Order: sequence, then C-alpha cells, then structure tokens
Amino acid sequence: MKNIHFKDFFWNSDLTSTGGYDAIIQYLNDGRRTCKEVEDFMKARAAVEEKYAKDLLGLSKKVCGHNEMNTLKRSLDMLKLQTEHVSLSHLQLAQGMREEAKKLEEFREKQKEARKKMEQQMDAFHKQKSLHFKKTMDSKKMYEQKCRDKEEADQNVNRNTNTKHMEKLSSKAQNAKQIAEEADKLYHQNVTVVGKIRDEWQKEHVKACEMLEKQAMERINFLRNTVWTHLNQLSQQCVTSDELYEDVRKSLEQCNVQEDIEHFVNLRQTGDKPPAPVMYDNFYSGQRPPAVAPPTRLLPPTMRRGPLPDPTNNTEDAIYSTVQDDGYSVIQY
Repeated sequence: MKNIHFKDFFWNSDLTSTGGYDAIIQYLNDGRRTCKEVEDFMKARAAVEEKYAKDLLGLSKKVCGHNEMNTLKRSLDMLKLQTEHVSLSHLQLAQGMREEAKKLEEFREKQKEARKKMEQQMDAFHKQKSLHFKKTMDSKKMYEQKCRDKEEADQNVNRNTNTKHMEKLSSKAQNAKQIAEEADKLYHQNVTVVGKIRDEWQKEHVKACEMLEKQAMERINFLRNTVWTHLNQLSQQCVTSDELYEDVRKSLEQCNVQEDIEHFVNLRQTGDKPPAPVMYDNFYSGQRPPAVAPPTRLLPPTMRRGPLPDPTNNTEDAIYSTVQDDGYSVIQY
C-alpha cells in the first residue's frame, strides 16, 4: 500500500485560499489538545494513587490484632507491614505517573515552539500572496478597461467622416493606445510577480506539510508509547502488590490453630483441678463435713452448740418434735 502524505492532498484551486493548510493546522491543534487531555488524565490518576497510598498508610498504623498472640499475631503483623509496603509502592507509582505526564508536557511544548516559526512564515506568505494577487487582479481590470477605451477610440476614428475632427480623434486614439500598453505592461509585471510568489509559496507549503506531517506522526507515536508505559506501570503495581500479599499468605500458612491454643493455655492457665463439690451441712449435726473455705476468704470461727435437749423432759414448758422410728437420722447417706 502506498503511503499518503499531506503535501499531496491539501491544495486548493483558489490561489488565495488557505483551506488545505488550515485543515492541517486544525488537526495538529486538536492533537495538541489531546496531549493536554492525556497529561491531565495521568496527573489526576497520580493524585488518586497518592490519596490511596496515604489512606493505606494510615490504615497500616491502626490497631489490628493487638491482643492476639503467637502465629496468628505474626500473620496480622505481617498484614499491617505489607499494607504499609503496598502504600509506599503506590506512592512510587504516583511519582512515576507524574514524571510521564511531565515528559508529555515537555513534548507538547517542544512541538508548539517548533511550529511557531513555521506558522509565522506561512502566515507571511499567505498575506503576501493575497496582496499581490489582489494587486494583479486590479491591474487586470484596469488593463481590460484601457483596452476597451483604446478600441472605442479606434472605432471613433474609423466612424469619423469629418476631416476637421480627425486629428483630434487620432490623437485621442493614440493616447488611449499608449495608456493601454502601459496597463498591459503593468498587468504583465504583476502576473510575473505573483507567479514568483506562488512558486515560493508552493515550495514553502510543501515544506510545511512535510513538517506538520512529521509532527503528527511523532505525536501519535509518543502518545501511544506514553499510554503503553502508563499501563505497564499499573500492571507492575499489581505484580508488586501481589508479591507483598504473597508474604502475608505465606505467614498465614504458618498459622497453626492448635499451636496458638496450646500457647494460650501455657501462658494463661490457672489450674488443672476443678473446685470440690459443695456438701450439705446439717445445722444440728455434730458430724459436719469439713467445709472447704474459699481461697481468698476465711470464715469466722463458730462455737459448737451443746447436746440436743431431751424431748421427754417435761420440766419446762417446751414442746419438741419427736420421731418414733428408731432408725431415723438427720444425716442421710
């Protein structure tokens, strides 16, 4: 396939028209605007990454598993540590994005400066070309008018039958002829000048098309590479984050449930024997089982009561309950 070029497709039939050149300039202006938009996009993405990094850094400083112990605590500590490392990697990513955006800005400004001189030269050529073309067209109109005046004077001489006015008409015709010849000469000179200007402008137009085409190609290539680098940075960040998270996963693989349980038992155990059962103690029985006093509280000393009163003794006005069964006992086994 044959390559196409700006210089072959941006001409106009009207010498004073700048439509083709203007179309190319508009295309490059749009391209420069695209560069600025991509630059702003990357700066905004860098700001997002920086904010995310700072939020992650703050999160890594928060309490997480402070009261945990042994292998699970080590895993949680590793999670916080690697979260901090991920935040730092996102800060580096943000800085890298800003550097790429800066390169794009410098490229955009460099192209702008390179075009400035060329555009000034082309604007001068366009003004010069339009001015001389107008001057040539004006001289053409004057030339045509003088030619018509000459023809009219010649016709007056030919139509005249009065010899009295013949000399005057002949003089007038001769004067008209001279003026027409001068107008013709001026018109011819202007055509020659505008032809030279046209040739020079065509050469400069071709040079401008080649330069602008080169800039357009460089811009497309630079933008493509910039976006490619941007995506590589994002992909590398994913790889880096996964490598850091892999350290947390490896730590979790070392987390042993039974080991953590045993660690807690060994560290905080309080005893291996449960408390003794609570026994029934009859208030009237002299054979009270020894009570187990709480470890931190001592019971006050108690006084043993005297023997039980005889229920058959009626010397006092007291009534006692009696049980007829000889095998009855207040202590049950």
